[in-house]
Amino acid sequence: MAYEQKHDISKEPSDKMAGLAPQRLYSLDALRGFDMLMIIGLDNFFHKLAKASPTPFWTAISDQFHHPSWNGFHFYDLIFPLFLFIAGVATPYSLENRLKKGDTKGQLLKHVIQRGLILVLLGVIYNNGLQIKPLAEIRFGSVLGRIGLAYMFANIIYLYTKQKGQIIWFTILLIGYWMLLRFTSAPGFPAGDLSMEGNFVSYFDRLFLPGKLYETIHDPEGILATIPAIGTGLMGILTGNFLKSGEYSSVRKTMVLAIAGIISLVFSLIWNLDFPINKNLWTSSFVLCTGGFSLLLIALFYYIVDVRGFQKWAFPLKVIGMNSILIYLAGEFISWNYTNEALFKWLGQLVGEQYGPVVLAATIILVQWLFLYFLYRKKIFLKV
Repeated sequence: MAYEQKHDISKEPSDKMAGLAPQRLYSLDALRGFDMLMIIGLDNFFHKLAKASPTPFWTAISDQFHHPSWNGFHFYDLIFPLFLFIAGVATPYSLENRLKKGDTKGQLLKHVIQRGLILVLLGVIYNNGLQIKPLAEIRFGSVLGRIGLAYMFANIIYLYTKQKGQIIWFTILLIGYWMLLRFTSAPGFPAGDLSMEGNFVSYFDRLFLPGKLYETIHDPEGILATIPAIGTGLMGILTGNFLKSGEYSSVRKTMVLAIAGIISLVFSLIWNLDFPINKNLWTSSFVLCTGGFSLLLIALFYYIVDVRGFQKWAFPLKVIGMNSILIYLAGEFISWNYTNEALFKWLGQLVGEQYGPVVLAATIILVQWLFLYFLYRKKIFLKV
């Protein structure tokens, strides 16, 4: 892990001509920033707004920024898989650039494994802080750990297979995971039980995942559920392959991505009838559901930012996206609330008791963005 002066995922304006493959994607940082915006405060902003103005509209928006208790899908469920999907889209650009510069596959393999394991370590630190604890009190499952492992295995598949092989791996992972959960269960439960206590994935984590589980009997970032998460990464890689190819015009690529997103959503709803969409288990239908929305979002951002060239509006998102891991970790080590109230509590007081919390929910996003903008101007980016 290091700070460096240049971002390692290249991004430049795409082509305006049919058949010319884009070499860089500015839209990736913008979409990554949009994704992280949900984490650094936009969710809390909508919660505060719904509380201040409890109309059906704002209440419905606020509800979308809560996770369902078990089965089902809310917009908030998209944040995690979208980040992994974006990392997959960047893979063909970043690894192919390094291969062109003379790096061997062995060197890239070492880099991919190192990066994945560092993310696992950062996830443990994020969960537990820098303190010594008994093993039983340490939570090892984490968002960063899931991203690190899924990224690592998806990139290894990319390095050593062609696109056809990547599609085969994607299919095997999703169908294999479905079969695993459909024909197994925890002891004492019928085969195919998908309850929190009865499913085989949670049972496996209770047996083999060291330390404590997030829900005592279940951890949403456990071991076996990493298998379909690799599929999410591969879905991004296949998207990156398509965007990097020179076979179609940029407008045609946008249309294909949007259509693929709709098809993925339809298949997820069909599969949901037998294998419910469930973030906690990262079910195969969840992969297709979040993959479908991710495809629609990348199509939208790619068309606006890279194809049409409208980039200025996306600059605030780009500032967030270029230091996404840093701002995620900073939430555990920096008291943004303290800084926000020190700078803007007076503004909330002026607005009044009802909407004051809404204003402070907006200014805390501003405080974090200004911090990231300072780093951006200094060209300081956290690279894992």
